[in-house]
Amino acid sequence: MPEIIHPRTRRIDVVEEHFGRSILDPFRWLENNARSDRHVAEWIAQQNAVTQDHLESLSGRSVFRERLTAMLNHEQFSVPVKRGGRYFFTRQSGEDNQPKLILRSGEDGQDRVLIDPHGWSSDNGDALAEWAPSDEGALLAYGVQSGGTDWRTIRVLDVDTGETWGDEVRWARFMQIVWAKDGSGFFYSRYPEPEGGATDTAGVANHAVFYHALGTPQSADRLVYSDPERPQVLHLVERTDDGRYLVIYSTPGAGMNALAIVDLTAPGWVARRLVAGLDEEWSVIGSDGDVLFVLTSQDAERRRIVTLDLADPEPSPVEIVPKDEAVLASAALCGGRILAAYLVDARTEVRRIKPDGTPDGVVRLPGIGSAGAFEGSGKDNEAFFLFSSFDTPITIYRYDVAVDSYEVWAQPQVAADLDRIAVEQRFYRSKDGTSVPIFIVRKRHAASPAPTLLYGYGGFGISMVPIYNPMHIAWIEQGGVVAIANIRGGGEYGRAWHAAGRFENRQNAFDDFIAAGEFLKREGITSADGLAIQGESNGGLLVGAVTNQRPDLFAAALPGVGVMDMLRYHRFTGGTMWISDFGSPDDEKHFASLLAYSPYHNIRPRRDYPAILATTADADDRVVPGHTFKYVAALQAEDLGPKPRLVRVETRAGHGAGMSRDKLVSLYADLWAFAAHWTGLKIREVP
Repeated sequence: MPEIIHPRTRRIDVVEEHFGRSILDPFRWLENNARSDRHVAEWIAQQNAVTQDHLESLSGRSVFRERLTAMLNHEQFSVPVKRGGRYFFTRQSGEDNQPKLILRSGEDGQDRVLIDPHGWSSDNGDALAEWAPSDEGALLAYGVQSGGTDWRTIRVLDVDTGETWGDEVRWARFMQIVWAKDGSGFFYSRYPEPEGGATDTAGVANHAVFYHALGTPQSADRLVYSDPERPQVLHLVERTDDGRYLVIYSTPGAGMNALAIVDLTAPGWVARRLVAGLDEEWSVIGSDGDVLFVLTSQDAERRRIVTLDLADPEPSPVEIVPKDEAVLASAALCGGRILAAYLVDARTEVRRIKPDGTPDGVVRLPGIGSAGAFEGSGKDNEAFFLFSSFDTPITIYRYDVAVDSYEVWAQPQVAADLDRIAVEQRFYRSKDGTSVPIFIVRKRHAASPAPTLLYGYGGFGISMVPIYNPMHIAWIEQGGVVAIANIRGGGEYGRAWHAAGRFENRQNAFDDFIAAGEFLKREGITSADGLAIQGESNGGLLVGAVTNQRPDLFAAALPGVGVMDMLRYHRFTGGTMWISDFGSPDDEKHFASLLAYSPYHNIRPRRDYPAILATTADADDRVVPGHTFKYVAALQAEDLGPKPRLVRVETRAGHGAGMSRDKLVSLYADLWAFAAHWTGLKIREVP
């Protein structure tokens, strides 16, 4: 293989003082937008050229591309939403680059395509985002996501005629669409119009809830709720089944929110705050008249269920389902029963509970895995849920709540022999002795050490649960191992597990991930120089941080759309929302810990680093690509041994959602070929 010569990146003299420390930032110019700065655009072109030259030299790339194409050549479904006797769901066939929105009229009716986004752009980079049918199922409001951005444009479709109405709502972001019960309009959340329309660099402040009346211009939309005293929080909306109450969640980050309601039958639509603080989690799971059923972490770090009686001028929580050793991950009121999904060592257990809190048995799931996304109403016995595991594709089940039975509603047929896949859960000790679970997925009866992909996230209370990933199956078919570590910072064991990897405790997440790598080698699961690590977004930060701390442990590192500059992350787009998990670099008590692990600031020269392929996208307006650009430039500027430090920049794509199937296949073929080469995985044709 020819020697890789990294492009030289221009350095500038930028020095800032932070709490008595001088911090160099020589690659700050790479924060500029490539659309308006030709120097950044030229840098991207040079880097992509070097990266593609290397990738084209890898023998396994075409094999992975062909296999991933085949692996994704099956139908994928979303859980259906029932409105007015009609079922709305998305379906993506093996030939589709994007999911289509489908209508099924009646349980045995014919399917009809309502929305096909493939004609929206020449490269299939525009996608259907959030959508919601009206209560009678006659109208549908839907969001359009263009080129991977987080911004949405909302439009309205007449379901019967297929006509798109003239209504257009712009500047929506981080939102749900909620219809008024009579179908006269819908509620949504948006930001003020960015100055000059600069959506790719706009900050995220002054989020607000609006109501759009059909047939009126957006300028006439009614402001329903905002919080000028807390401009950085998000305001997300839901509605009770009976249409009476609009529920508003105000949140600065994961696992904490205020709670307000609006009585939509009362004049003036005055918001009533039920919970003003931002210290706990409050999530309405259903209602019965004036009584709300609420999942909360108040006095229960693994959550409990309470009721709030809105007829009381000052409602107090009344516990109906107490806290448990298992983590109450989600719940829904369907058919007169609460269906509560608990995490037991990151695996799902679904319990039936009567509205008064009396236990009513468990839903016997198809296997050990993840169940969720329960969709139904409080009085309708018909509900839906999904089930998946590492060796089980996402399957949709129709559940009859009254008789406690379910049947397959939609099940994909995949191009893989999943009976040859084995899944096990093991536990290992982290640096401080904490026991951490890890899932190991590989070929059944595998006995010898093999190149391994270790995946992690470790932040924002997000749990890594068993779910089918065809990308991983393509790696396992070649004889590789996939390991998913449930490190601290996630939500696998409740708020305490999250807090143990938050703020100044974040080093625990890194220690857990490093200990996972050591465990895989010690147990003979991973070959001696065969460990690759991968993570995206907060997981990209994880990969960057542990690579700096233990470059000797890994053969390859794949940080995707990562947060790499922890001293400036809060200055871009939605970065301020992450202060709730990272802490603020403008606060001295957080600054030292952020600087200690920031991937951009802690590269260790004159040490042999693993091969690194960092990935990002030019339209990522959540974690701006400048994070990855600066990090890669800093890597390339140091003497880190003979292996490559490369960046792959996708065009007309964002943080991941809405990426076309073609681009997804191309991305993972590159990632797996790179990891295979540097871990020693031998690639062969799959029959």
